[in-house]
Amino acid sequence: MSLESLGWGLDLANAFSILLTQLSPSLVPGRVVRQERGLLTLQTAERTVLARPSGRILHHAHGAEALPTIGDWVALQLPPGDGEALLHAVLPRRGVLMRREAGHEHAGQPIAANLDVVFLVTGLDGNFNPRRIERALTLAWNSGATPVVVLSKADLEPEVATRVLEVQELSPGVTVLALSTLMGEGIEEVRAQLPAGKTGALLGSSGVGKSTLVNHLLGESRLATQAVSAEGDRGRHTTTHRELFVLPHGGLLIDGPGMRELGLWGEDEGLGHAFADILALADGCRFRDCTHHNEPGCAVLSALETGELSRERLDSYEKLRREQAWQARQSSPAAQREQRRHERTLTQMGWERSRAKRRGD
Repeated sequence: MSLESLGWGLDLANAFSILLTQLSPSLVPGRVVRQERGLLTLQTAERTVLARPSGRILHHAHGAEALPTIGDWVALQLPPGDGEALLHAVLPRRGVLMRREAGHEHAGQPIAANLDVVFLVTGLDGNFNPRRIERALTLAWNSGATPVVVLSKADLEPEVATRVLEVQELSPGVTVLALSTLMGEGIEEVRAQLPAGKTGALLGSSGVGKSTLVNHLLGESRLATQAVSAEGDRGRHTTTHRELFVLPHGGLLIDGPGMRELGLWGEDEGLGHAFADILALADGCRFRDCTHHNEPGCAVLSALETGELSRERLDSYEKLRREQAWQARQSSPAAQREQRRHERTLTQMGWERSRAKRRGD
């Protein structure tokens, strides 16, 4: 397999040449094509190898987001035989799709790196949730990739056109596709969003049909699939690892386990893209620091009154904005130091009050 078929280009070649002068001329480039419980599979121009990060990478990594993930381009030392390769450096990324790791306030979890397109897959059944789509759009825009919303199981929805229009209204400028793998509809439209040499990733909860879509795009049943549970339309995890597939037409697609939680992580740029309509309205507010609650001359509240903006969408924006601000404080070393200083001050004040009571002051 050639590196070019995996998305290798001039910018990566230049970055790799610089690394060779800094590390070792014996290193070769490769791409992470499979990730399972920390075990990485890399594809080079010569062969497919298992690899582990070197001590240098582990020592300099500041959090999981700095470690190699699916889609990354890396510099590695090939083993002389069939052993594990040693991964020495991660080449500069064009972006990375991240979420806050489930159950951890201060940790981000990389989902995939170097993406051109993120397909946000949601089923037109019990899985359909406009608020979740807005959250997924925020994550996708933060990755630097272009989001595409895929409404799967269109054969289960009698008002498909209405659903498409609803999603288009909450994601202005974003392509929205209706898909039915059962009827063979929408598959070519999805394929057209991923030209040869470009990398996409599927993002969605379990049971929305991601693996089924991959099988149709591959033209073979390579991934196992399961029926959705009859109780609450809940999907069951079938895929347990992340893998990059080279599609017959040359596009590259990453599939992975379904995600129930999509905690925000990263800058607020994605929020601005996902809610560009609200930010455009806010530019018309009388006060620059308008909170859109009760200020006079608030263009956002005026849009609510006229029906131009729905209360559900504004509430969703404010909720995600608060979550983004909270997450930024939690992940900021400076903010964490300030929080510890504040807690020490409160503790000291408590001690002083207790001593004053004992003295009878």
